[in-house]
Amino acid sequence: MIKIELPLKDQDISKLKCGDIVLLSGDVITARDMAHKRLYDMLLKGESLPFNIEGETVYYVGAAPAPEGFVCGSAGPTSSRRMDPFTPLLMKNGVKATIGKGKRSKEVKQAIAKYNGIYFCTLGGAGALLSQSITKTQLICFGDLGTEAVYRYTLKDFPCIAGIDCNGNDIFEK
Repeated sequence: MIKIELPLKDQDISKLKCGDIVLLSGDVITARDMAHKRLYDMLLKGESLPFNIEGETVYYVGAAPAPEGFVCGSAGPTSSRRMDPFTPLLMKNGVKATIGKGKRSKEVKQAIAKYNGIYFCTLGGAGALLSQSITKTQLICFGDLGTEAVYRYTLKDFPCIAGIDCNGNDIFEK
């Protein structure tokens, strides 16, 4: 397993190869469909975003309420493909990595290669297990979206797989 500290550095991304098993530690931003649409629309209008996306890793997860004594509730990934229409523009504006589950579009693979990014896959159906790697949560913006609000999660040894590396190699095509 390869341990990576976030935020990602270009040299970290360049070393990772499709299929590598990775443990991520550091901060990520959470965002799902509705948050992506808002961010995308803001960028298209030339508006400033409510937070800096430069160098960010975006985890496709909806915040579940935290049970008593826990930092967060279940934190499993959602299907990445739903974010594909928005991802190339977000990467163009600084996002370096995404975390989710499932295949990505040709356009996302091209954006990953063009902007030296990476796509990490993690296990669907393992939200309770994955939440054990989240040590802190903080609401960033779009609180009106409820479970689709944008949060900052602090991760410690969060398990994933390099699904699409910066050369466009795709684990779903191997």
